[in-house]
Amino acid sequence: MAQTGVSPDLLKSIARRAMQQYGLEADPPAAALAQLKAIAGPPAPRGSELRDLRALLWCSIDNDTSLDLDQLTVAQPQTGDQVKVLVAVADVDATVAAGSPLDTHARYNTTSVYTAAEIFPMLPERLSTDITSLAANQPRLSIVIELTITSSGTVASFDVYRAQVVNRAKLAYNSVAAWLDGQGPMPPAVAAVAGMDEQLRIQDRIAQQLKRVHQAQGALGLTTLEAQAVYEGGALIDLKQDENNRAKDLIAYFMVAANGAVAQYLERQGYASLRRVLRKPERWDRIVALARGLGENLPPQEDASALSAFLVKQQQRSPAQFADLSLAIVKLLGAGEYVLKRPGQPAEGHFGLAVDDYTHATAPNRRYPDVIVQRLLKAAFARGTAPYADDELRELAAHCTEQEGNAAKVERLVRKSAAALLLQTRIGQQFDALVTGASQKGTWVRIAQPLAEGMLVQGAQGVDVGDKVRVRLLHADVERGFIDFARVP
Repeated sequence: MAQTGVSPDLLKSIARRAMQQYGLEADPPAAALAQLKAIAGPPAPRGSELRDLRALLWCSIDNDTSLDLDQLTVAQPQTGDQVKVLVAVADVDATVAAGSPLDTHARYNTTSVYTAAEIFPMLPERLSTDITSLAANQPRLSIVIELTITSSGTVASFDVYRAQVVNRAKLAYNSVAAWLDGQGPMPPAVAAVAGMDEQLRIQDRIAQQLKRVHQAQGALGLTTLEAQAVYEGGALIDLKQDENNRAKDLIAYFMVAANGAVAQYLERQGYASLRRVLRKPERWDRIVALARGLGENLPPQEDASALSAFLVKQQQRSPAQFADLSLAIVKLLGAGEYVLKRPGQPAEGHFGLAVDDYTHATAPNRRYPDVIVQRLLKAAFARGTAPYADDELRELAAHCTEQEGNAAKVERLVRKSAAALLLQTRIGQQFDALVTGASQKGTWVRIAQPLAEGMLVQGAQGVDVGDKVRVRLLHADVERGFIDFARVP
């Protein structure tokens, strides 16, 4: 339900205070801005090993308003049943040198912070949305991950190299997904490029094959709801759900394959790497209990394949309730982290993706670990000395994990303040809610309209993650982002 519009100025001040509170820089320091001013434009292509792939039908698919474009994709059918999928990643390192003021700022924050009031980009917008972005119709330097994929959805081989590319079509998730599903017209940017429609259908087919294989191996197909701030005339009017769709699947499964290939490439070349891991869930017993409540049995020990099969079945059986189940599972799985992986050392793996080898390499405009990986790749291309010693990589892994958590806290706090703004006139109203967290620190519930989370301060006894309850709104504190509910018997 849309609310009367409220000014975002208060939210912006809250967001900036939160950035400071959680140890993040809201603005680049003066030295970084001076370096930015001296950058005339994208770097010129250099190096005999640089391939020229500008003629391919590259496209980007991202959010409607995103300009910080990190990756492009293209598919090339081969003889027989194989298709080459190429993922081009923006070469941020070519512009932002290690140890430079811009790099120091990015290394400190480690991530872009997306709040309901303001975006705090890891790199200044002139870089992330222009010079280092894979912007439409502009030649750009990139690192390409080339994947040869069979008709059964397995990666038969891969390669990684530098190339020059051009984005032929800047596309958006929602319009592409509606078109692929037959629920909407062909996006104009697709129609404007000869062959782009067939190109996207090939990519979609391959992505769906990858999805089936990953889920069969135990990857968890979860549908998560993100709260997107809705503004009208400069005023906040709602927080609405932003759901997964087919176009997001296309990009997600290509990125999983590309990130896995990069991790394996560095391993084969004998270089240490920064890995993204998600360990086995500590609260598997609660996941088993949730499944039992839905009439299904999971094994007593952690089993990604069994959990994946359960989720697929539940999505088919109760699609309207699947987002709530997904949220409960996500909370119980816990957070991922970055770790150092030395060559030959056993990989810790990613439980949620059911893969042993995984890194973050495909979003360098938004995540610093991806910039680190770019520099490791370039050293591997040249067979040179690694740009980071093991101890430094270990420290960076811990720092990136910590700052990622701090960024999430900022985003969550501002989202709660935005929700409190929208709810402050609805004290005493009742809502259906889902329990999203339960610990010694408190019990948390989420309501759907507006999409908001708050503390269950009365009647929390005996409830746990995944339970559905009826609640009454008691209090909404905009400044602190506190929303308090009481359970309705």
